[in-house]
Amino acid sequence: MIELMFYALFVASTLISVYLVVKLQFAFKHFQMKKLVSESTMIDDLPSVSVCIPARNETHAMTGCLERVIASTYPKLEIIVLDDSSVDDTSILIKSFAHAGVRFVEGSKLTGEWLGKNHALQELMLEASGTYVLFMDVDTLIGPDTIGQLVAYAKSEDATMVSVLPRRADGWLGSVIFAPLRYFRELVMHSKKTPATASNAWMINRRTLRDEMNGFNDLKNHVQPEAKIAARLTVQNKYRFLIGTELLGVNYEKKWSSQIETSVRLLYPTLGGNLVKNILAVIALTIAILPAIILPIALADDLVYVQIFSLWQLCVYIAIYAEYLSKVWRHNWWLGALLWPAIVVQELILVIISVVRYRLGTVTWKGRRISTQASIKVSE
Repeated sequence: MIELMFYALFVASTLISVYLVVKLQFAFKHFQMKKLVSESTMIDDLPSVSVCIPARNETHAMTGCLERVIASTYPKLEIIVLDDSSVDDTSILIKSFAHAGVRFVEGSKLTGEWLGKNHALQELMLEASGTYVLFMDVDTLIGPDTIGQLVAYAKSEDATMVSVLPRRADGWLGSVIFAPLRYFRELVMHSKKTPATASNAWMINRRTLRDEMNGFNDLKNHVQPEAKIAARLTVQNKYRFLIGTELLGVNYEKKWSSQIETSVRLLYPTLGGNLVKNILAVIALTIAILPAIILPIALADDLVYVQIFSLWQLCVYIAIYAEYLSKVWRHNWWLGALLWPAIVVQELILVIISVVRYRLGTVTWKGRRISTQASIKVSE
């Protein structure tokens, strides 16, 4: 019986490994800008871009974010930052950049079914005047050529929306090393129905969003509205997703506590918003961590064939994760890869916490409660 269970685990673990390899290789092949788009490919009449940044209690990251946007070389740019009822000095900090052309918008009072960020995105869209709107989180850092490259790429691909998976710049920080598997999950779960998306930086044609999609009015209570928009445009072959590169220049810095809060907010709904799919995720994560648990037990009991399997499977998982990290970290990706078992345990705990808190109705985002009914609509 024990041998049968062991072989079943071996088969399940191998299938998970194969699935991860196939999905990641597809992502690495299709989601990377192969080279920096030449300026010569840009049309003479450059489209304007509105950089729109929603902010709520962001004094710790606002300066770095705005300094990078202001340093952009793109010539037709407007920068709009909305203060979403911050209780710190965020509004004062935003206004201090007025001399550099940053326009401050005071967010209106939240009403009805709106989630806070969705409401802020809607107000920013209405304030924007650019051909494209680049929505950015405050913890996102862009390079001088980022906006020009995104516009050129969107034009060359005839894409209405482009979303970028940002890179982590410093591999020594605990917030990087112990980062949850959010973007790893986006890549391996990518499909036409649920395309990979990143909320840190995504650009979309403003008129399409406003007129054809009714802005965010139909997405008032979706926890990840950009994913819903991307899914609609994927059907029309008008959506593109990019894995950030050094040339593209999209990076992000996010505190570990904020990443944990984001994972709790997103895991339950992005895994289908129902217990069955979340339980399947728990089972898959458990299988992924079992080789690391079984190996020391097998070494103690001198079970050679179990030792070989466990060590082999653990090395395979670490190699898969290392391949992913080498694409999204600038430095020391190997350090994060070696911590694969700890990262999986963390993700397992986060899935359970997300399920429990949504079922109890206690999930919050920046001090505001998110209802269960609102959250599950991300995948509908």
